[in-house]
Amino acid sequence: MNSSPPIAKHALAAHIEAHLLCTVGVASEDATPTDLMQAVAQVAREQLSQRWVETQARQRAAKARRVVYLSMEFLMGRTLSNALAALNLTSGAAQGLTQHAQSMEDVADREADAALGNGGLGRLAACFLDSMATLGLPSFGYGIRYEYGMFAQEIQDGAQVEYPDPWLQDGTPWEFPRAGISYPVRFGGWVEHVEGTPLWRHAGEVAAKAYDMVVPGHGTPLVSTLRLWKAVAPAHIDLNAFNTGDYARAATAKNEFENISWVLYPNDSTPAGRELRLKQEYFFVAASIQDLVKRHLDEHPTLDNLADKVAIHLNDTHPAIGVAELMRLLCDEHQMPWADAWALCGKTFSYTNHTLMPEALETWPVSLIQQVLPRHLEIIFRINKEFLEMAARHRPGDNAFLSRLSLIDEHGERRVRMAHLSVVGSHKVNGVSALHSNLLVQTIFADFADLWPERFTNMTNGVTPRRWLAQANPGLSALLDSTLGKHWRLDLDQLKRLKEYRSDADFQGRFMAIKRANKTRLAAYIEKTTGITVSPDTLFDVQVKRIHEYKRQLLNVLHVVTRYQAILANPQADWVPRTVIFAGKAASSYHTAKSIIRLIHDVGSVINHAPRIGDKLKLVFVPNYGVSVAEVIMPGADLSEQISTAGTEASGTGNMKLALNGALTIGTDDGANIEIRHNVGDDNIFIFGLSTPEVHALRQTGYQPMRHYESIPALKSVLDAIAGGQFSLEEPGRYRALVDSLLWGGDHYLLLADYESYVATQLRVDALYRQPAKWSEQAIANVAGMGAFSSDRTIREYARQIWNIEPATH
Repeated sequence: MNSSPPIAKHALAAHIEAHLLCTVGVASEDATPTDLMQAVAQVAREQLSQRWVETQARQRAAKARRVVYLSMEFLMGRTLSNALAALNLTSGAAQGLTQHAQSMEDVADREADAALGNGGLGRLAACFLDSMATLGLPSFGYGIRYEYGMFAQEIQDGAQVEYPDPWLQDGTPWEFPRAGISYPVRFGGWVEHVEGTPLWRHAGEVAAKAYDMVVPGHGTPLVSTLRLWKAVAPAHIDLNAFNTGDYARAATAKNEFENISWVLYPNDSTPAGRELRLKQEYFFVAASIQDLVKRHLDEHPTLDNLADKVAIHLNDTHPAIGVAELMRLLCDEHQMPWADAWALCGKTFSYTNHTLMPEALETWPVSLIQQVLPRHLEIIFRINKEFLEMAARHRPGDNAFLSRLSLIDEHGERRVRMAHLSVVGSHKVNGVSALHSNLLVQTIFADFADLWPERFTNMTNGVTPRRWLAQANPGLSALLDSTLGKHWRLDLDQLKRLKEYRSDADFQGRFMAIKRANKTRLAAYIEKTTGITVSPDTLFDVQVKRIHEYKRQLLNVLHVVTRYQAILANPQADWVPRTVIFAGKAASSYHTAKSIIRLIHDVGSVINHAPRIGDKLKLVFVPNYGVSVAEVIMPGADLSEQISTAGTEASGTGNMKLALNGALTIGTDDGANIEIRHNVGDDNIFIFGLSTPEVHALRQTGYQPMRHYESIPALKSVLDAIAGGQFSLEEPGRYRALVDSLLWGGDHYLLLADYESYVATQLRVDALYRQPAKWSEQAIANVAGMGAFSSDRTIREYARQIWNIEPATH
């Protein structure tokens, strides 16, 4: 590969100064930190552009097989620090900023997080793109260029308030508008059949315009591409309406089309919101599949070999409509016979499932798909008919079997099961942890596994060590470099060698000094964002993730109140001082999750102002959780809370990031916690609560939460205090419904059943924390055991077992 020579470190300052003048348009002496961020980013962009062009040329010349990764979310975070590290320009950039008396950290902080995702799904996709680039896999990610993200979260009087997240308001140096790449995406209308040929008479269309982001590989000049689609109305405004003074109507049509790419996951509690979500999913899938077909035909004379040259991966069910869209393109636009198209489709798609909960499996009303995508509904009906005919031959006369398998749920309002469409249209389906993948074929996909046992496999999730250790925790990274060398960034299995240092007093001292510095940094961030002062000398107990009942933030709060009441009852006891840190967003229409956020605030408000408590216990909620906030929190955590009800968390990746940064895990035997336990050792993790089989058995025999309430005095006292308004004096009944959902609403996620075990395990945490050398030894053992959880390992397995793609040679 004939790359242009990299910029020498000593020359970087001149390049920064040149971009300040010529690109940003300011004199050097007038440059603000934001100006400097833009200038440094342009230096990196220049180098990445060269790599991008050369990577694309190389792959075109090789007619390489590519993986196409379709995801509704890509939670990329900030790009500058990652790009500089990939280009080996970090120290040179820092040196170039010295004449401006600015640190690299302060300049990098001026970059907005790319608001292209929300939670674990999007962050996983971002880690995967990083690993695909680093491993040299020819790859393309496709998503939506959200203008306002999901939302920016503020906490006002304890309650979550959502605001638009205008991350693009000042532009971003990292995107490349592709003016010549645009595709029509059509909606509505009806289907005519003329001499056996279906003709979709659509009722409107929007243009999908492409914006590219370059995803750099580390240790390689190769890069990947993230192509994002922006919805653009066919005409900017209705000029006739504008000229007659009807300014609102003039912009209505434009907004109706372009709001498709405004916000991630628009509120779906209204019919209009549900229609917008479906349009959003189809919009990005239709543009992406049109694009990949065009790119294929640019290199090959036929679509007959599409499955040999392209592997399309569905990241959850949001892009599942892509199965029907590819069939529509092949049959309707390219006149391929149905049987040939279906055979090709099945060889091309693969699908990752991310949830076991039936209520979380996406379905759409047949009536809504008929309204928005009438041709696709016809295609889905035909796929279903032929599939059920095949399934009937497998089990003749078993109508219940066919009903469970059907792509159409006929109970009540007829609905299309998007997970079923994904399974039927794919050649491989994977879960994301060993437990999750086993449960998939035992529960929600058991009938499909009976038909196609070889179709199902496991791909345990992973995280990129470049961002979640090298970038997020430079202190620990420097210690690893001096101890192991630098190659761990590309081979995380190197961390195993830390085991020989875990009992070394000198290494422990350096390790814990780095942890203390990270906690000090986190304490400063907490004070800056919440106004609450916390001590880095306390145990930092962290639960940071999407707010959801199954993730059981409420169980954590029950323990906090238990601890609070115990301290009040015996303030002179030898308490281990603890700071409990929450962060995460609740979906805007998820009222129970938003109530939990408010309860966290209200409980914290009482505890943090109680004179008899002091630093023995603090409770904080850090607002607007995202990638950059996580990069501050993860390195400062002592204890990682991974406490979902056993059998509900598919995998989790926050558990991996926290352990990689030296936090010990308290968790249930669920998701990837199980594999973390196997890798770090039973003695180096705190497992509590019911196992998945025990959860199932308890529900089968009849769970009675009131028995726990009546038989455990501490639990009764905690629930009575919350329900009685002790933490909401101005509105005593504020949390009555939340408590009633546990006592009288069935306690679906078994908080009360696990409460006693959880509280007892927290006492074991205290006991270990009182032994600093022992705690340090186990924290180091956690870092040493995390080699298996690199996303590089995950992507190698996808490439070998699902996508059939070989990494490029560098």
